Amino acid sequence: MKNILIAFLILVVFTARAQNNFKVPPYEKFKLKNGLTVYLMEQHEVPLTYVSAVFDAGSIQDNDRYGLASMTADALLFGTKKYTKEEIEEATDYVGARLNSGAGKESAQVNMSFAVKDADKMFDVLQGVLMNPTFDATEFEKHKQRALLQLTQQKESPRAVIGNYFNKLVFDQHPYANPTDGTPATLAKIGVDDVKNFYKTYYTTDHAAIAIVGDFKTADMKKRITSLLGDWKTAEGRMIKRVVPDLTFDKSRVLLVNKGDARETTFLIGGKGVAYDNPDYVPIMVVNTILGGRFTSWLNDALRVNSGLTYGAGSRFGRYKQGGTFYISTFTKNSTTVPAIDMALQVLDSLHRTGLNEEILASAKAYVKGDFPPNYESAGALAGLLTDMFTYGFDENYINTFQSKVDGLTVAQANDIIAKYFPKDKLQFVLVGKADEIRDQVKKYGAITEKEIKDEGF
Repeated sequence: MKNILIAFLILVVFTARAQNNFKVPPYEKFKLKNGLTVYLMEQHEVPLTYVSAVFDAGSIQDNDRYGLASMTADALLFGTKKYTKEEIEEATDYVGARLNSGAGKESAQVNMSFAVKDADKMFDVLQGVLMNPTFDATEFEKHKQRALLQLTQQKESPRAVIGNYFNKLVFDQHPYANPTDGTPATLAKIGVDDVKNFYKTYYTTDHAAIAIVGDFKTADMKKRITSLLGDWKTAEGRMIKRVVPDLTFDKSRVLLVNKGDARETTFLIGGKGVAYDNPDYVPIMVVNTILGGRFTSWLNDALRVNSGLTYGAGSRFGRYKQGGTFYISTFTKNSTTVPAIDMALQVLDSLHRTGLNEEILASAKAYVKGDFPPNYESAGALAGLLTDMFTYGFDENYINTFQSKVDGLTVAQANDIIAKYFPKDKLQFVLVGKADEIRDQVKKYGAITEKEIKDEGF
């Protein structure tokens, strides 16, 4: 028993030291002659390789053809000059490899993982997906019909679509308002030629990066990648200067989205957040942990634990390259919509009114320090980190100084962060629920605009 206790204490001490000393492992970064940025990081714990490729081809490039970036990313896997879609799936499934693609607001990604012994075959498949996708028309049409059906089904789940309504309300005409998955009307107009043109325009090597993390020797992998992708010639990437979104509001507004059969009201309350490169993001994260970033947060305690108004409530900062949002989110019965909103607002007000003390801050700091390292403990997560560094323009100092920034945060600084970054007035409300039962009650929060959830668009 004594030996077990000693072993446990050693593990606790080791874990604490690991948290306090967590650093990004060494890696090499270089560019191929075609402009493609390459990150290589050796990780020899397991015989696996993880690849993450990223392109400046997110939904902010959609213009008014919402869903085009997402459809293009998906269609990369519909066949190459060498392999059909079925052959790609059979090759990866047979060896237990994983291959997926997708698009977010800022970028499109292709991710792959496989055993070292299967590297020759998998890199051959990956090369074709990146350089020579054929965008098979039959497969594309089948996928589009499934995507249209999914968009219809999403309308039955307010939590699946409320983020789109919120982004449209706060970002308005800025490209961040674009719904990444598209709308039925815009998606229906997208054809395979549109996808091919989007690929040619935005999948360019000078605005792309690939990160490879795993069990290999850097010198050998450098030769392999140069051989595989060094001759890849693409169009020159477009230099588009993005305008920083104006998220200053002169009044509170309420967007009420009617879902006639809803028994619950799902809502987001928020406003301006921070951009990805904001230097105060670490202390913001610590403070938000207290407000709504963990199960024992003030919001969850108030709305779930103490009052039973919901099964869960939280808050978060959604960050993009040029700006971001802050919002409180939860859901409740129709009959308790106003009590739940009022309580959420009271919790936010108490954050500003009473601020934090040493005990509360110490608890949040310990939680954040314990929660942070596991986010980057796998090779796959590290590959994603490296491509995020490329997309958002930060370096390893964000990770390497994380613990010291948490440790150095004082109560006075935390309270300054609250005043500076956590909105408290002129809030923006999005409510999805049965309008007839809540309309008159929610007028007090701001000027109301109404939409039908079954209507086109956001």
